[in-house]
Amino acid sequence: MSWLGNLRESFALMLGREPHLPDRGEMSDEALKLYAFKRSSEQVAKRREAIRQEKEDRAGKRIHGRWRNWRWASIVLINLLFVISFRLDEQLVEGALTASRFVGFHMADLNAALQVMLAHKEVMVNLVIGTVTVGILWWLVGGRAFCSWCCPYHLVAEWAEMLHLKLAARGWAKDRALDRRVRTLLYALFVLLALGTGYTVFETISPVGILSRALIYGGSIALAWVVLLLVIEVFYSRRFWCRYMCPIGLTYGVIGAFSPVKIAYDAEKCLHEGECRKVCLVPHVLNVTKMGHAREVKMDIGADCTRCAMCIEACPTGALTFKVSAMGDLL
Repeated sequence: MSWLGNLRESFALMLGREPHLPDRGEMSDEALKLYAFKRSSEQVAKRREAIRQEKEDRAGKRIHGRWRNWRWASIVLINLLFVISFRLDEQLVEGALTASRFVGFHMADLNAALQVMLAHKEVMVNLVIGTVTVGILWWLVGGRAFCSWCCPYHLVAEWAEMLHLKLAARGWAKDRALDRRVRTLLYALFVLLALGTGYTVFETISPVGILSRALIYGGSIALAWVVLLLVIEVFYSRRFWCRYMCPIGLTYGVIGAFSPVKIAYDAEKCLHEGECRKVCLVPHVLNVTKMGHAREVKMDIGADCTRCAMCIEACPTGALTFKVSAMGDLL
């Protein structure tokens, strides 16, 4: 499949279409040959033995470590900068994640800036400057990397997910999969509400903005909404907000499609045992790791990927790695 075809497929998955098994016409000759080789009886036996050995080696061992620690530190430090600057009345970082100034230079969350300009029906120079700045920054580091490396809600939701998994193992919680197209519908709805009401409706319920402002200026009744979301994620649907609801992910996902930083997949090294999909925030992007689902032997993980690197840590064979190209997919 061509670069444009891969991009269309990536966007379709991000907007909510379910992954599908590609037909032979969509797959490269190299991928077809690789899967034919892997499906031979000798290779099937070898793969099963390798999976058995891998599970035996990993039994009782802690999988996640270095990358998770770096991500958590990044989230804490970025948000701590806002808190310290406000508490000490230093003009290093002013504002909150939705809109701020860094040493006097305007920065604006892409989704929040769009909501404001639609609500006021005016293109504001400061917001344009801030949007371009933030857009370039997150293009450089990987689009939805904002979610896993900066967003304060992601951190508490990840803790909630850890609790969910423990409760689910005891049968005290369930993970109910929802329709991912809801996120796209909500994105369109909040755009229309901003246009029609002249008010940034989404910002009143965005847990990202609520938590960011609470950390800096102090809590409010809005934190009850964040607690409710976390309760839903613990007991009803794993990563409910981030997987199925949050329109911010779409905005940064579009940028991530062209980012120089991606996670790359090598089907030749893959055992197809699915450990990566078990830990992924957005497992639909890793559908290519299933036997026969990759259209090419080597390909990039899609635009909805958060670059959290949990799949890299979970993969026993190095089939998933970080990839940095000179100018992403813009050239």
